[in-house]
Amino acid sequence: MYNGLINVYKEPGFTSMDAVAVLRGILKQKKIGHTGTLDPAAEGVLMVCLGNATKLCTFLEDKDKEYECRMLLGTETDTEDTTGTVLRKTDVECSEEEIADAINSFIGDIKQIPPMYSALKKDGKKLYELAREGKVIEREARDIKIYGIDIKEINIPYVTFTVHCSKGTYIRSLCRDIGEKLGCGGCMDHLKRTAVSFFEEKDSLKLSEIEALAKEGKIDEFILPTSDVFSDLKSLYVKEESTKIIANGNPLLWSNVEKIVDTKNLRVSNIEDIKENNGEFEMFKVYTSENYFMAVYRYDAENDIFKCEKMFL
Repeated sequence: MYNGLINVYKEPGFTSMDAVAVLRGILKQKKIGHTGTLDPAAEGVLMVCLGNATKLCTFLEDKDKEYECRMLLGTETDTEDTTGTVLRKTDVECSEEEIADAINSFIGDIKQIPPMYSALKKDGKKLYELAREGKVIEREARDIKIYGIDIKEINIPYVTFTVHCSKGTYIRSLCRDIGEKLGCGGCMDHLKRTAVSFFEEKDSLKLSEIEALAKEGKIDEFILPTSDVFSDLKSLYVKEESTKIIANGNPLLWSNVEKIVDTKNLRVSNIEDIKENNGEFEMFKVYTSENYFMAVYRYDAENDIFKCEKMFL
């Protein structure tokens, strides 16, 4: 069984779950999952977890994302993109400067009302299921962050831009809100996800490419280790006699620690310094003394112990 992460380029025309289903057939294993669903019409980077890496889903949901979007001004639809039913059409009388100012006004911490056509749930039922029944319910605005927007082209009524945003951001809804601010309405015409955390489009593989690599026996070269997701965490190595402790997911004491290594510069950290400044080092990748990645532990300063956050045996 394969364990790790693979950077898939989802092509338009099928769902993220369709991509996972095809991968299960290619890699001949059932334990595969994805994070960060892409709409069927959208394309781009899809982070896929294999084997024990499926436990990463909760961690990966928090990662920032980058998109390339083409927005259509003057058109509003029920799905907030051009695949939906047109609700209203309006002439676009805004200048390029007004459009740019409106787009840039959304940079920073903002609140966003998610679309009805989404997988969010209300009373156990997905919103898009309710929407297909003709129901529209009130949705609470959610806190999101737009780190940056780069306008690539304004060719009214189309506007192409890239956006770097936090988890929970709907680009369709961003287009809706920009159009609303301009007074002409707007929707998303095309979307490509270019990055999820350190997963970038240039390193992604189409399903046909993955299938070819698997047949050649070369797919292992393109599967990233599970520990790569935690590249920003320090590495904690336990003493040989303490391996069973982490194997069972039990708490660790400082006496179980052999060494702590700063992953960024591969420098062995002074344990006494870390104990004195534990607030800065609360999460650790935990390895056996033989350099086998086992788990992520969180330091509990109050009780002066390390507690297992997630096991990756």
